[in-house]
Amino acid sequence: MTMRQYVVDAFTDKVFKGNPAAVCLPESWPSDELMADIAMENRFSETAFVVREPAGWHLRWFTPGGEIDLCGHATLASAYVVLRFVEPNADVVWFRTMSGILTVTRERGGSSTDCGADVFTMDFPAFDLKSTPVTDAMEQALGARPIEAWLGRDLLCVMPDERAVRGLNPNQELVKNLPGLLTNVTAAGDAGSSFDCVSRSFAPKLNVPEDPVCGSGHCHILPYWSRHLGKDALIAYQASARGGIIHAKVKDGRVSLGGSAALFSIGTILPD
Repeated sequence: MTMRQYVVDAFTDKVFKGNPAAVCLPESWPSDELMADIAMENRFSETAFVVREPAGWHLRWFTPGGEIDLCGHATLASAYVVLRFVEPNADVVWFRTMSGILTVTRERGGSSTDCGADVFTMDFPAFDLKSTPVTDAMEQALGARPIEAWLGRDLLCVMPDERAVRGLNPNQELVKNLPGLLTNVTAAGDAGSSFDCVSRSFAPKLNVPEDPVCGSGHCHILPYWSRHLGKDALIAYQASARGGIIHAKVKDGRVSLGGSAALFSIGTILPD
């Protein structure tokens, strides 16, 4: 079996920024073992596999550590590939996923971000957050003590300021012992900043030390800041080395995540 693979940088309009994802378009489903091997070979935080079935598009996400139930940047990248190369006349695509039906809408020209690129807006579920005690283990793993901690699928640690988030150098082995699948660390944007919040996301349990821009992590981060700041529309910045901007709205238990994408490469996988 051969398959076309696209490498797309998501949440950016420039290559080498945002979060890279591989998007594979096999004609039929490869084995789970082969998809896991391809994800390991790629070494991106996510490799997406998209197959057209009689009921529509079916999307699955694999990290180097295995399959995951929700991924934002690889969904954006998948929508970019489908709407650019397979259905160029369409502006909406629906994906059947482990997290239900996910809808992605394209706004041509990107007027909402003033970058001139198309903008893809994803409708995602928000994770329910429950307050959890701040522990010494969190401080030891992150190298700084959070002022709040919340638990959904992931652990969300709130830091006192943006500087604390940007300066983190976590101990990845200790982060593995923290609750939650990922560890998302966030703070309010500095006074005068154009960003409502700044965050970083660490996923050593999935063999991803730091996710450059984590869409599913923002399904924890943004509901927190929406309640804390009392606003539905937010602009978030992921302060990784690559960086990325997310335009978001939070309403009725859903999170819309908007961003652009840039194509890095197109290739063919030859697993045989």
